[in-house]
Amino acid sequence: MSQIPSHKIATTAVDAWLRDFDNALQANDIQHALSLFGEECYWRDFLAFTWNLKTCEGKSDIQAMLSATLASVCPSDWQLEGEATDSGDTFDAWFTFKTAVSSGKGYLRLKQGKCWTLLTTMQALNDYPERRNHHRPKGAEHGANKNRETWLEAREREEAELGYTQQPYCVIIGGGQGGIGLGARLKQMGVPTIIIERNERAGDSWRKRYKSLCLHDPVWYDHLPYIPFPDSWPIFAPKDKVGDWLEMYTNVMELNYWSSTECQNAHFDEVAGEWVVNVTRNGEKVTLRPKQLVMATGMSGMPNVPTFPGAESFEGEQQHSSQHSGPDAYKGKKCVIIGANNSAHDIAAALWEHDADVTMLQRSSTHIVKSDSLMEEVLGPLYSEEAVANGITHDKADLIFASIPYKVLPDFHRPAFAAVKKRDATFYQKLEDAGFMLDFGDDESGLFLKYLRRGSGYYIDVGACDLVANGDIKLRSGVGIERINPRSITLTDGSEITADLIVYATGYGSMNGWAARLISQEVADKVGKCWGLGSDTTKDPGPWEGELRNMWKPTQQEALWFHGGNLHQSRHYSHYLALQLKARMEGLETPVYGLQPIHHKS
Repeated sequence: MSQIPSHKIATTAVDAWLRDFDNALQANDIQHALSLFGEECYWRDFLAFTWNLKTCEGKSDIQAMLSATLASVCPSDWQLEGEATDSGDTFDAWFTFKTAVSSGKGYLRLKQGKCWTLLTTMQALNDYPERRNHHRPKGAEHGANKNRETWLEAREREEAELGYTQQPYCVIIGGGQGGIGLGARLKQMGVPTIIIERNERAGDSWRKRYKSLCLHDPVWYDHLPYIPFPDSWPIFAPKDKVGDWLEMYTNVMELNYWSSTECQNAHFDEVAGEWVVNVTRNGEKVTLRPKQLVMATGMSGMPNVPTFPGAESFEGEQQHSSQHSGPDAYKGKKCVIIGANNSAHDIAAALWEHDADVTMLQRSSTHIVKSDSLMEEVLGPLYSEEAVANGITHDKADLIFASIPYKVLPDFHRPAFAAVKKRDATFYQKLEDAGFMLDFGDDESGLFLKYLRRGSGYYIDVGACDLVANGDIKLRSGVGIERINPRSITLTDGSEITADLIVYATGYGSMNGWAARLISQEVADKVGKCWGLGSDTTKDPGPWEGELRNMWKPTQQEALWFHGGNLHQSRHYSHYLALQLKARMEGLETPVYGLQPIHHKS
């Protein structure tokens, strides 16, 4: 008798679970639905049930969510998509479902027949499909028409009217990759939007950075919505190439992109239910009145520049890493980099290559992972040429990654980073022998958890670490700065470093700093800290949130949203933010379940 293949067993089990779950929800039998979950269980929902990005942890959380939402959501038609897989201790499967207003897609993991993790995502609004595939515009107007308006004339009319005689529904402040990707989503959904960018051209936020800057994440991880990079695109794109792509993308996607425009201030008009946004565009003052305002100033938007005694007396150059244009002017100069994360290593290596005398000042430990090791041990299963060959597109990879609740993500990542540590043991020993302070996160969970928790504290090594290990880049670690002198820096151990250039590679503040600057401190405090999970680890104070604070979801300030993150996050989460904005524009009911309380103001 032949043995039944494991994937057939998994498929049968998942199909039965989905049918049972579907019947329970349609019968409003919450207790039976709960019986289908294991004692340890997680339900992560993107909009479909909660109009929020919300993770329910445990049966009591799930019960409360279903009690509040089930009657209005009306979920139905839960269908297995493809075949399930047997992953050893779990059966994993894709599925689709419907709600009263949308179609959805999800990912399920069963342990011993019960749900361990469930992801549900809204994919499209039933009555408002995106203008693509079967709904794409015709483009040409066939027939004779004395009043014909060409594509170019219609585009020029839209550009002339929007923001002047016609108000946008949404204004996005920040025209980097985040604002551009979100703008493209909203364009496809028919939401009139203006993107505000103070630089002269789309992509300038990349072009104006230090000249050696490249993406540290691989190409498979970095696609923009709708238009993926071509198959010939380099694995790690140089900054100017990224800038040119963003400019091309802005034009091809026909975004209303106001370059050379700076937001002066904004406030929410409670009576009118709209924002009043005052901008200066090419020297002209313009007032916009959108219903929705998105801060897409990015995690790298508000430079964090520490203050040290005597800094005003320094006779050389001082600059934040975001202001550093490159190494050309510093041959033979003594350069001190304060910081030991991504930008610090990139800038230090480029200065060394141009014959500068470079010292890196490391005040706290840094997580280091070699680029090749990160790609092969951590990213490879989801974002690589091999993953694509196995049918895992970047959109599918995004959902698989999202299907892992943040509570258990460390358990997924510790084995991968333990493999990295073992694989590169000699490399790490050389760094420690040089005095470099290393860590793998507070709980050994590695790079991604550090990024999600605090957005800093790591470097993806592309060669600079060897320069630190062999002393080409000098290292001072475990000491602070006592004061800055006219031509040197006095450290807390009493030693002194001569300096012609000081680069503060000291990261960036919370995104709500831009809300404080452009709107008010009161609104920034009302919204609270952006980013972080509440993990109660270094620089990520509790209580536990379960999702990133205030990102891509409703905030305590009506009609104010935050959008940012790396290219992968900007691409994936822009979809859900755009759906939320579209639903509000069309007047759909969007009752938010689990609006995040505020525990930290900045």
